[in-house]
Amino acid sequence: MGTIAVHEFISLDGVFEDPSWTFEYGFDPAMGETLGGITGGAQAILLGRKTFEMFAPAWSTRTVEDDPGAPFFNDTAKYVVGSQEPSVEWSNSTRLGSYDAEAIKKLKDETDGTIYISGSGTLVRALLTDGLVDDLHLFVYPVALGKGERLFAEGSDATKLALKEHETYANGVVHLAYGPAAN
Repeated sequence: MGTIAVHEFISLDGVFEDPSWTFEYGFDPAMGETLGGITGGAQAILLGRKTFEMFAPAWSTRTVEDDPGAPFFNDTAKYVVGSQEPSVEWSNSTRLGSYDAEAIKKLKDETDGTIYISGSGTLVRALLTDGLVDDLHLFVYPVALGKGERLFAEGSDATKLALKEHETYANGVVHLAYGPAAN
């Protein structure tokens, strides 16, 4: 049975939308090592349609010379959740259709290893609500943006998590890794 590992870049006030605001902090090489650890055991990538449509043109033409993560994103099986057909194509991709917790449970059952998710806020919210996230990796940037879409939306139910590990990077970013809270 597989596990679902989510990775998000967020601000102190929980904004994850359009993470171009992260650029001014640079990318600490130690963050790359952490992300490599998260993706290292991944056998599949699960994305919401909007994130898939942003990732496909950005990653599909990259080579390992451009970015060491390119083979992972291009060669790994990708599953897309969304009510609409993606407007772009990308190798090794399968459309799952609208969000269905049972379909995601089946994917977990059929996957031997990690199913990796990046971004995909709507999908991640649903997975958290349904208790399907095994590892939530938040890379928290030292800025409160004051506006933008937040990972935990206003009015959502409480989500209890247990801290599994944490790291601090030279650029001020903190990595917080959470799993489900014990009942």
